[in-house]
Amino acid sequence: MGNHRIKRHRKTWLGLAVAAVAVPAAIAVIPNASAASLDLLPLTVTNNSGRGEAVHLYVLGESGGKLGYVTESGTFTPWTGGANPPVPAPDVSIDGPANGASKTIEVPKGLSGRMYMSFGDKLDFKLAQDGGLVQPAPWAAGDANSDILFDWSEFTYNDAGVFLNSSQVDMFGVPHAVSVTGSDGTTARTGELKPGGRNAVIDAMKADADFSSLIQTRADGTVLRVLSPGKGADGGSFDPDYLAGYIDQAWAAYAGTDLTVKPFADQPDKIFKGRTSGDAMNFTDSTGAQVATFTKPSTANVWGCDGALGAPNDLVVGPIARSLCAALQRTTLGTQAVEPSTDPATFYRNEPTNEYAKAIHENMVDGKAYAFAFDDVANQESLVHNGDPTSIGITLTSFE
Repeated sequence: MGNHRIKRHRKTWLGLAVAAVAVPAAIAVIPNASAASLDLLPLTVTNNSGRGEAVHLYVLGESGGKLGYVTESGTFTPWTGGANPPVPAPDVSIDGPANGASKTIEVPKGLSGRMYMSFGDKLDFKLAQDGGLVQPAPWAAGDANSDILFDWSEFTYNDAGVFLNSSQVDMFGVPHAVSVTGSDGTTARTGELKPGGRNAVIDAMKADADFSSLIQTRADGTVLRVLSPGKGADGGSFDPDYLAGYIDQAWAAYAGTDLTVKPFADQPDKIFKGRTSGDAMNFTDSTGAQVATFTKPSTANVWGCDGALGAPNDLVVGPIARSLCAALQRTTLGTQAVEPSTDPATFYRNEPTNEYAKAIHENMVDGKAYAFAFDDVANQESLVHNGDPTSIGITLTSFE
């Protein structure tokens, strides 16, 4: 991560059972970047899923400080008419492509949000009184979308260009790849599963007594999704203290030796030194001044990269927090003198570990995924970016 852009996973939405508030994508503008030239950016959705159900698409997001939806032709319309309790939102779905076909939607500049895709049934969205959008949350009891096969990708399109990623932060459901083509004609693509990758991830979860509870299956036998361990714990289907023993050991490992954090790949000499004292890990900069303190996190803090591991959008505390959270997710903390580790061969080797993230990364063609909020540490995320894009794509790939 360089000093010109603070990048973090874009937690664009909060999908809750009762209410939700949208949060703009956290992408900072890159200085001196060439401004993206298209007011409407073509997004082509290609259906290579091999499934016969109708596909429904939704382009939802924030533009100009307002929440709303986008039509197929690229018109952004703010939501109106919310209530308490939330009321059904209008049907703003776009007919998706049949298997073997494609559909192009225009994305207006200035939009930050998600594209949802569902198979068979349409998704249920609700509008809250404060203007928030209640979005699908199948980890919550009683969610109306729990029996629907669906997923989403996240994006931001502004003068810094387009940022588009697949996301498994909350769940792993519909296999899809994301791509961008720039004005120079080059195309970047990521997020594609290996052949049989979806089944391989599901089988890996079934084989683990703890993680098998994260699989959600419909009455007809369709495996709809695997929840992330954090969402499983939120819904009561996963041990809320799963990482507690490991966190204790990893934290204690630096009571008598320094943890060196080098959060900026392009500034290898910018380092912070950490030592634990009881439940606190204190960091100093190169002058010896104390610049950050972290309390030993809970398992929930690790899964969410929040709470004790909260990462402000600054150049000191945030980058250290991101590095710590990634190290705990990948279970490298406690075994490394320097973090973040940039070698994927060192990830997920300790017990217990995040078997969910491990299986997803292992089954990606390029090894890249967004299996937790700061999976972009050491550039492990399934994200494409171009400063002057001419088109973007989302390809629904085979379930087999």
